[in-house]
Amino acid sequence: MTRRKPLAVGFESWVDRQIREAQERGEFDDLPSAGKPLPGAGEPLEEDWWIKRKVREEEGTAGLPPSLVLRKQAETAKARALAAPTDDEARAIIGEVNAKILDALRKPLSGPPLNLMPFDVEELVRERKGTSRAD
Repeated sequence: MTRRKPLAVGFESWVDRQIREAQERGEFDDLPSAGKPLPGAGEPLEEDWWIKRKVREEEGTAGLPPSLVLRKQAETAKARALAAPTDDEARAIIGEVNAKILDALRKPLSGPPLNLMPFDVEELVRERKGTSRAD
């Protein structure tokens, strides 16, 4: 944890010492992308580049009402659960989204009606295995 700079020490030397001590402790070892160039280094930045990146990261859900975002999350969670390598992982994925759905049903979200009920976990596990029963 970073300590406060002592009053008698110059700022630059204090910062340099903090970095050197962290290097000696190995805090910069094995960082992701170590030794690789920074993405986009040397390229000119577009106007509002940070907004555009945020929109890409949000997968098009930025600006949508919360009820529509939850519908998208539920759709994505179902696809992830169906592709999960184990039943336990599929149950965990659906359990997480079911908790969000139940919370939204108790405290309605703004936007269009949710029109979404929690998933039947066991039915989804059967569907995942390709043995879904017709009710």
